[in-house]
Amino acid sequence: MKPFLLLASRAEDAAATEEYEAFLRFGGLQPEQLHRIRLEAGPLPALDLDRYSGIFVSGSPFNASDPDSAKSELQLRVESELGILLDEVVERDFPFLGACYGVGTLGRHQGGIVDRQFGEAIGAVDIKLTGEGRLDPLLEGVPDSFSAFVGHREAISVLPPNAVNLAGSATCPVQMFRIKDNLYATQFHPELDVPGLLTRITVYRHAGYFPPEEADAVRASVHGADVSVPPLILRNFVLRYAR
Repeated sequence: MKPFLLLASRAEDAAATEEYEAFLRFGGLQPEQLHRIRLEAGPLPALDLDRYSGIFVSGSPFNASDPDSAKSELQLRVESELGILLDEVVERDFPFLGACYGVGTLGRHQGGIVDRQFGEAIGAVDIKLTGEGRLDPLLEGVPDSFSAFVGHREAISVLPPNAVNLAGSATCPVQMFRIKDNLYATQFHPELDVPGLLTRITVYRHAGYFPPEEADAVRASVHGADVSVPPLILRNFVLRYAR
């Protein structure tokens, strides 16, 4: 089997390692089957997509909707490199699944509007599939309604003209969309379970997602959440595109 590619951009090792291990675990992959590139660590090397079964883009501390004047040189480099890669990915309809940050990258690349109208605080929300979502092969076995972890300042407010909305929540109308047949993005985190989110609450307690003094309360609020469904999407992606 050709490996999958994980494009990550978390500089914090604890969160980055946990994230990588979650993609392995929930994707049913061995380390040699998931090639990780940490974009924050250096320029994206030249990629031959024919060497891979598909691409994952994981979450990021970057906000795509920030004005360029507010973005660091690192963020501008990462966005430029992902944009060039997406030119080829979209043209080829190459299997792609972006988790959280994937909404901003794929959505903006395809002409959608990403802004701060529909940000959601860290925690579990109820996700509901649309009619199109119920028919999508990547959501096979996923119930019409399920719980997933979110935590984002920005979201899609206007879908790209060629996108299909697959799922939404009461506070964020676009939680998952598809472009062409094989390009997907989720606003929620299909790779996050309770231990994984607890790690991120600790790592990012000073990142502005919540007042730092409320970290213990945020941790307590996510204990007991049933987020067993979203990882099925990662496994479905691997099973559908492994070659």
